[in-house]
Amino acid sequence: MEQQANYIRRIEIHGLWNRYDIAWDLRPDVNILSGINGVGKTTILNRSVNYLEETSGRLKDGDLGGVQVWFDNEDATYIPFDVIRSYDRPLVQGDFTARMADPLVRTEIDWQIYLLQRRYLDYQVNIGNKMIAMLSGDDDQRAKAGDLAKPKVLFQNMIDQLFNYTGKHIDRQSNELTFIQYGETITAYQLSAGEKHMLVILLTTLLHCGEHSVLFMDEPEASLHIEWQEQLINMIRELNPDMQLILSTHSPAVIMHGWMDAVTEVSDIATEMKPQ
Repeated sequence: MEQQANYIRRIEIHGLWNRYDIAWDLRPDVNILSGINGVGKTTILNRSVNYLEETSGRLKDGDLGGVQVWFDNEDATYIPFDVIRSYDRPLVQGDFTARMADPLVRTEIDWQIYLLQRRYLDYQVNIGNKMIAMLSGDDDQRAKAGDLAKPKVLFQNMIDQLFNYTGKHIDRQSNELTFIQYGETITAYQLSAGEKHMLVILLTTLLHCGEHSVLFMDEPEASLHIEWQEQLINMIRELNPDMQLILSTHSPAVIMHGWMDAVTEVSDIATEMKPQ
């Protein structure tokens, strides 16, 4: 029987650019990779994500393409994960899957929102079913049933607080994520680039509530106002304290408010390979 890990404790990459070996020991909460342009931050994240994508989040005997991953528990076999990249490029003309899904899906981040919307509907159904089951149980279960909705309410409150400056708030009467702005209904695809990006990050975080998981983010500060950058990590941790964050950044604002100790320089985890 498979057992879920709590977090990734170590990532090794052998032969990065045929020059370096990487050995990165990770914290269970927040891990921030820093360094000047060109030192390999994005490559390290991408190689790690590729390993998990190829193995569906499961451990593999030996390495895979030079990458090895260790979980916190020797008996654990897999961990749920998600990856968020900051690019909001237009969809290529040949991406018919995304275009046929919804005519409003025009960019890569729109496609991410579309997929998350489907997961969000499933999340609400699952929470509703669990609440019904608990309300049919004993007094202790009935008393705790309302707690299941707390992460969703917290997510909604966070989004409303962030988007309030432009008069937007979530339409809480809708099952899908739609917004009210000065009395008019707008879709998630009509948000600004920064609003879409923050929505994707917090919605992804919400959908993993109740389980240990990993979220990879490559330069999440892109498109975000500096005040949002400062709040980002603390908001993710408040919404889902069981989510391990692994990210790269150039922004000093992202590591403010207590996350300096979570920063690792690429030079500190890279060892130059010895000539054969």
